[in-house]
Amino acid sequence: MTVKQLSLPELVDACLELGVPGVGLWRAPVQEYGVEATAKLLRDAGLAVTTLCRGGFFTAIDPAERAEALADNRRAIDEAATLGTDTLVLVSGGLPAGSTDLRGARERIADALTELGPYAEKHGVRLAIEPLHPMYASDRCVVSTLTQALDLAERFPAHQVGVAVDTYHIWWDDNAPAQIARAGAGGRIHTFQLADWTTPLPEGVLNGRGQIGDGSIDMREWRGYVEAAGYTGPIEVELFNDTLWARDGRELLAETAARFVEHAA
Repeated sequence: MTVKQLSLPELVDACLELGVPGVGLWRAPVQEYGVEATAKLLRDAGLAVTTLCRGGFFTAIDPAERAEALADNRRAIDEAATLGTDTLVLVSGGLPAGSTDLRGARERIADALTELGPYAEKHGVRLAIEPLHPMYASDRCVVSTLTQALDLAERFPAHQVGVAVDTYHIWWDDNAPAQIARAGAGGRIHTFQLADWTTPLPEGVLNGRGQIGDGSIDMREWRGYVEAAGYTGPIEVELFNDTLWARDGRELLAETAARFVEHAA
């Protein structure tokens, strides 16, 4: 998503040129290119698929909407297995229209995970609950902290459900370092993602993730927390930013790799 202006073949070429060993994929471009074709493209290039994003959106009340969400998540798990990644990232969903019941919404997430966890396990895929910054709680994700994410995840085996640790969403939370340690002790850190916090946020706030080094987050500090917790997996950079997307994609990817080395390596 950081360089969504690149086609998948262009992305593969740029990663190979820069020595980037793996890529986290989003479902829409994979579906457009073809799931099997994408799997072959990356496999032939020797690139790992670190995660697939995203599943989730479990909070609907309407039975038909809930059934469709479960069906779509099963498809996402199938896609992840085909791509060869063991991690599907979940954005859990916001409040249904007209609802103010946060607790009820979170319980519906647990209900969905009860059905999807065993299905994911059968396909060799883990589900990673990603807490999103509280500004997204109403419309996108009622899981706002690692504490909340782990309270959900720990109802299930760690090889079924864990968490995604994303600096952009948790950097403000004084409890997050302790929760990273908690997640690590339980083997539940399924992915670690970097993005910086820059202000002012754009209208709509979704596409405001800053380039590493441009904002308020100490990337090495957060990397230190996850490594101290025992995490040894891939580190992803995930940027949503209209200004960055307007640039040349290869140039942006090269800059991002250089910023990673400068601020997080």
